[in-house]
Amino acid sequence: MRKILLLSALLSSLLMAEEAPQNTPAQAQTMQTVDPIVVTPIVVQPVVIAPAAAPKEEPKACPHDMKKPEKQMTPSSYKQVRISVVGQGVAPTMTTSPAQAYALAKRAAIADAYRLLAEKVKGVRIEGSDKIKNMMVQRSEVRTFVDAVIAEAEIVETVFKDGLCEVEMELTIDPQQWQSILASR
Repeated sequence: MRKILLLSALLSSLLMAEEAPQNTPAQAQTMQTVDPIVVTPIVVQPVVIAPAAAPKEEPKACPHDMKKPEKQMTPSSYKQVRISVVGQGVAPTMTTSPAQAYALAKRAAIADAYRLLAEKVKGVRIEGSDKIKNMMVQRSEVRTFVDAVIAEAEIVETVFKDGLCEVEMELTIDPQQWQSILASR
């Protein structure tokens, strides 16, 4: 390889010398002297690649030797979002029996609890309008709207006293679900 590089360098210098204009001895003395071209050969060192070590074989596990984990571990940062509300419902005065009053009050309290959960999870849209005539408010109206789907809510406690039914309800949401709900607002 060195010989080829030296040979190519010498040939190129000879070709350049032949193409150069020929000067008379008088002209050559008046010209400045030029340093000769020095060609430094490039030395390429061979790279020695060591053979790769054989991959170690992992011991094979027998299904009989494996143990089930005692408790499934979750990351410490993983916490479920728990939303708790208390819905209230009043028994109607015109009922045929105390059982009917209890059932209707409980149903109203559950519906109220679902509404409160929907408000907490998805938020409330509020529209308002005022009608003004002769610089006086004639009618003021505020409307609230909730649009959500609540699933897997659990009733924790139900209390019925003096015609009022209170239902405590909880909803547990995974953090990923909660992030997607907040992102869609």
